[in-house]
Amino acid sequence: MKSFQPNTPLRAAQALEQRAWQCLKAGQPREAIECCRRLNQHHPDYASGWYSCSQIALQLGKPAAALQAVDNLLQLQPKHPGAQLQRANCLMRLGREAEARPLVAALDDAPLQSAYQHATLALLLSRLDEQERALAHYRHAATLEPEVAEHHYNLASVLRFVGGTGDAEAALDTAIRLAPDDAEAHKLRADLRRQSPQSNHIPQLEAALKRAKDPRQIATLHYALGKELEDLERWPEAFAALNKGARQRRALMRYEVADDVDTLDTIARVYDRDTVTAEAAVGSDSEAPLFVVGLPRTGTTLVERILGMHSRVHAAGELNQFALCMSRAVAQLPQARGKLSKQQRVALSARLDFAALGRDYLASIPPAAAAAPHFVDKMPLNFLYLGLIHRALPRARIIHLRRHPLDACFAIYKTLFADAYPFSYDLDELAAYYLAYHRLMAHWEAVLPGAIHTVHYEQLVSDLEPHSRALLEYCGLPWEDACLDFHRSAAASTTASASQVREPVHRRSVGRWRHFARELEPLAERLRAGGVALD
Repeated sequence: MKSFQPNTPLRAAQALEQRAWQCLKAGQPREAIECCRRLNQHHPDYASGWYSCSQIALQLGKPAAALQAVDNLLQLQPKHPGAQLQRANCLMRLGREAEARPLVAALDDAPLQSAYQHATLALLLSRLDEQERALAHYRHAATLEPEVAEHHYNLASVLRFVGGTGDAEAALDTAIRLAPDDAEAHKLRADLRRQSPQSNHIPQLEAALKRAKDPRQIATLHYALGKELEDLERWPEAFAALNKGARQRRALMRYEVADDVDTLDTIARVYDRDTVTAEAAVGSDSEAPLFVVGLPRTGTTLVERILGMHSRVHAAGELNQFALCMSRAVAQLPQARGKLSKQQRVALSARLDFAALGRDYLASIPPAAAAAPHFVDKMPLNFLYLGLIHRALPRARIIHLRRHPLDACFAIYKTLFADAYPFSYDLDELAAYYLAYHRLMAHWEAVLPGAIHTVHYEQLVSDLEPHSRALLEYCGLPWEDACLDFHRSAAASTTASASQVREPVHRRSVGRWRHFARELEPLAERLRAGGVALD
């Protein structure tokens, strides 16, 4: 009697699929891609192969290839349990949120089978700013796989967004118990609240630093330690920890601040008075957008929350849509051939159809923002595009946040950003960028007189009501007392200020740089030399 042998083509397909995953895990991306190519070419009817190849492509940062693979899977198995979720994931990675949103909404009610599926859907919901729905799926994932630390970390992240600080800390305690060396979990726990001499995590952080080997983890742990030491007013130790973290993080980056400085100066040259004001009326006549701009950590979130409490305003958070719409429009210009420098893209952007740019931006915003009479877009870096914004959306309001230069710079320096603001990890580079920002904002105010409403952070937190009233008057909105109760808002906040916005207004951060005056003196000297007033 012959023993049963699996179908040979199926066995070969399974072997190639397994080999692709092995190559990926071994850090051999080219080999993994070649296995996927052979698998799909020789076994096009093998549905599992398309699914694995889509997942591998996404992990390798190739969302377009991942989308093509999952679409091929759906042709074979339209009801494949994970295919629609994978397709939504690919669309989100490609920046095609409008297409992904209905898929994600449908999946929210689907009978998901695994913790992986719940966690993936939760991530997509969170990125679409559906934090409460994301929370439910992260809870499912943590229930199904309670020993997986990542689920508890993700749960804590969303709990922080929605104001559940106590539950978030408990979830992080669990995550750290399961993975004691998870630097991200330690950092998030340090950021949740003000630490006290009676309740802090400094011994655990110091122990984790002694064990840490990975440079990125070491940097993150130093930032967490610096934050807790600052809470305890151990100023020299706090700055030393932050400085170690910043130097470690900067060493991992390829970045030239001179390129950014040149780009900002190029923006001012290209968008002179004639360019900024020419045919401004041809843009969209919508008054809905309220742009809140400035450097990060200068109070943009506070202003967004004040405005967002108004009955006619939706707080949409840090939208990247204007920059994306502009970049796509520039890429479609006939002159946009080959690899362009930042400065070349700036020059080409002045040739755009600004009316179309305004329409594209308004069509790209999330549905909740589009449905409101007004919405706040508080992407700080939109300060780069004020000339384009004025051309594309001449009736939009622009609010610029100013903060004492040294408080602003120190707040930036002590923040560990995910991928943005690479100038923030070196005090010399931070000074150079700040001076370029200072020059560009002076330029915008000169060529757009009366178009920008400036809010000084120190004045706002010292005398909230009159400055809030002036803000609403500029936006053309009637006064509502609810705007003073921004800390009572149930709306999610996904910024670095997510914990602080739950507190009433305070002045604790005003003049905080003075505790580090000696360490910041070289930065102060460069700012003074560049014409920035520090008194």
